Amino acid sequence: MSVEIEELQLILCDSASGDPTGKIHMLGAGWSMTGTPTAPHAVVVMFTFPHDHAGRKLSLQLSLVDDDGEPVVVGPADQAAPITVQGSVEVPARPDVPDDLPLGTNFTLAVGPMPLPEGRYQWRLDVEGHTKAVRFAVLSPPQKGAPA
Repeated sequence: MSVEIEELQLILCDSASGDPTGKIHMLGAGWSMTGTPTAPHAVVVMFTFPHDHAGRKLSLQLSLVDDDGEPVVVGPADQAAPITVQGSVEVPARPDVPDDLPLGTNFTLAVGPMPLPEGRYQWRLDVEGHTKAVRFAVLSPPQKGAPA
């Protein structure tokens, strides 16, 4: 059975956390430009699925890629690795939700500072054949003495 995702959102924010009710609390949400090294931040992923997907477990991969779609690799040369997280998400079974309403599930990924060079990047999520990305740019810091 193929997967139908009614809605899929990726949001960049300064920080985020989930609560027991499934809500995500975000601070500084919606940015698309940062400096280098990047500040700690979070990637928020929010899904809604048709009610008949309840209980399904879906494989996913969240990766940081450059503007050409190539994986971003960080770390010392002998230990360099792409920034990729693999896992799964389960569509919650909620008997209290009417059948005509979608089921939602969310998660956050906390990301530490990264020494990314100036350029364009995207966090790309692949879920069972569906892909969604959120883009951002890393800018050079302003030069001292330059007009603001």
